[in-house]
Parts: sequence; structure tokens; C-alpha cells
Amino acid sequence: MPAKKRKIKCKKEFANSCNGGGAVYGLGFIGAAIYFITTSTGFWMGVLGVLKAIVWPAFVVYGLLGFLGL
Repeated sequence: MPAKKRKIKCKKEFANSCNGGGAVYGLGFIGAAIYFITTSTGFWMGVLGVLKAIVWPAFVVYGLLGFLGL
């Protein structure tokens, strides 16, 4: 009889603890895209608004550090 294969369980300590970041970024992207596109004055400014929406966390961190005076 062949030997039974042993099932090896992988440790995934942090597998379920970091899943919310993508949803927050996605909702922030949608909100930023809507804001930047609706405030644009032309087509290319709308395109620039989409590019700004991709990097919206950088704007948030920059504004926060400016507010804190760092």
C-alpha cells in the first residue's frame, strides 16, 4: 500500500487582516475621479483629473503634513 500523503497547512497569520485597504483606495479613487472631472474646464483637464485621482493618497498626505506644519 502506498504511504498516505501528509497534508501540510500553511501559516497565514495576516491573510485576513489586511483586506480593507483595496476597498478604501477604490472608493477614494471613484470619489476623487468624480470630483476632479466635475471641476475640470475642458477635456484635457478631465484627463488630468483622472491621473490625479490615481494618486489621490499623495494629495491627502501632503495636505495633512502641511496642516500639521511638518
